[in-house]
Amino acid sequence: MEEFSNKYPLLKDKNVPRETFIDFERFISMLKNKNQEINIISKETAKNELIRERHIEDSAQVIDFVDLNSNIITDIGSGGGMPGIIISIMIKNLKKFSKIHLYEKSHHKSSFLRSVSRDLKLNTEIMEKNIFEAQNLESGTIMARAFKPLPIILDLVCKNFTSYKNLILFMGKNGEYVLEETLKNWDFDFEKKKSITSKDSFLLNIKNIKKKIRN
Repeated sequence: MEEFSNKYPLLKDKNVPRETFIDFERFISMLKNKNQEINIISKETAKNELIRERHIEDSAQVIDFVDLNSNIITDIGSGGGMPGIIISIMIKNLKKFSKIHLYEKSHHKSSFLRSVSRDLKLNTEIMEKNIFEAQNLESGTIMARAFKPLPIILDLVCKNFTSYKNLILFMGKNGEYVLEETLKNWDFDFEKKKSITSKDSFLLNIKNIKKKIRN
């Protein structure tokens, strides 16, 4: 495990099994190769070790909030598979049975996600469609990373999901201000957790979303 503890120092307290790190490394290799054809992550990040902290460790930290007893977990704007593919890798090696639905409207990125899922034997379903056009969705945990502003995501969850357990979002350096402003128009229960990859960022675990009614 020492070979991986140096590569993934921020996950040393997460009890991540060796098989998960091996899958992470395989995913990184596939991501770098595909990134030469289409722009999934920045070329600069893909060239160096930053990819592990910026994308893998950052995505992996949401496992603490994921409902692992859910039949379905949904990544509503997956892009290159962060966090959906990362969480699916972790779930596979935790011997859990949740299926992850990854919504990605780009054909090229969806094809990449299918290829990764097949090669790593992940329990996923790739939804090549615009999540905003999907209706009557059901999910356990819903996740989003670098997708849309908080109010738009809340509106999406309320309108397009008939049931869900919790919503996990990555909030950036102006996240506190965004949260404060959003609470003027929305009611929800939330828990915050400081990001392990950035001192200015945090994770937001949200439940019981309701739009405030204006008189």
